[in-house]
Amino acid sequence: MRRSRLRTTVRVAAAAAGSAGLVAGGLYAVDAGGPGGPQEARLAGRADAGRAAAAAPRTTAADRAAALADRLGARTAGAYIDSAGRPVVTVTNAADAATVRAGGAVPKTARRSPAALTRVTTALRRSMGSVPGTGWAIDPATSQVVMWTDASVTGTRMAAARRTARQQGAAVRMVRIPGRLSARALGGDAIFGGGSRCSLAFNVKRGGQDFFLTAGHCGNAVREWTAGQQGGQVLGTTVESSFPGDDFALVRSEPGAAGEGEVNLYNGQTRDITEADEAVVGQQVVKSGSTTQISTGEVTAVNATVNFPEGTVTGMIQTTVCAEPGDSGGPLFSGTTALGIVSGGAGDCQGGGVTFFQPVTEPLEAFGAEVF
Repeated sequence: MRRSRLRTTVRVAAAAAGSAGLVAGGLYAVDAGGPGGPQEARLAGRADAGRAAAAAPRTTAADRAAALADRLGARTAGAYIDSAGRPVVTVTNAADAATVRAGGAVPKTARRSPAALTRVTTALRRSMGSVPGTGWAIDPATSQVVMWTDASVTGTRMAAARRTARQQGAAVRMVRIPGRLSARALGGDAIFGGGSRCSLAFNVKRGGQDFFLTAGHCGNAVREWTAGQQGGQVLGTTVESSFPGDDFALVRSEPGAAGEGEVNLYNGQTRDITEADEAVVGQQVVKSGSTTQISTGEVTAVNATVNFPEGTVTGMIQTTVCAEPGDSGGPLFSGTTALGIVSGGAGDCQGGGVTFFQPVTEPLEAFGAEVF
């Protein structure tokens, strides 16, 4: 499901235990030590900076870039939004360049072919396997594969990573990311179960029934979700979950528990989400979560491979959006478009970091569901 033109709304209500119709959230799943309290108050002011971006409508540049990249398929190394806000699509021949121009985007001749870049990612997967704290993705702007390592990769493992990168020459660019990668996340409007706290991403429908999406590493650990840490209203039951490999889960909502499809902007307003789509490199995006509330950033990679200590996931959206424990399973969106579900990351909202998201189009297709 590349471009899901589906009617949806996502609400991220404040992380109040016992509230009904919880709808969205953000990053890491941890033991439920309470919904944040003083930390949420401390972070509330920081959310103000992201509200203007959250209120901005989705641009059409990302739409054009994604549609054209989808059309070219294996003949492009990807698309991105440049510093001037223009959609750019990489090409390898004049015919495809003409197609891109006709579609309202800027063609850029790739320095390396899509096939060559795919061979590099295959080599990294073969050499690095599933080494925790590492990952990689194609950067369409530079025709390189960016390989990252976190703070846990040291000594012989760092030497092996550098050796692997050198073997690929200039086709690989190494990046160090702060902190340690983790897929243990919390987020958004808090949902509780089994001593853990995660977040509800998007309300969806399947076969006329109400469900909601959250992170797969949350769904693996919890069967029955409630609105409060000590129980209370039952929100739903996990019926399908996928992690590692992917990171998404489907929860059947209890009658009357499903909220409307709006995202809470934490300023007394909500955002009506009207469609779901693929993310594009360079796109400005927003995350809502119970710990860090609204935070904004930019998509830096798509189709990324991430080796979490808990397992390897592929096809992820990489962003500069910050998140912290309490934000897992929550929504990533741009304007009125749903894009992803918080999976995990490294760093925090004080020193900065990197956050990875499961593209929302994949679980929608896998579960035969629609956002509403």
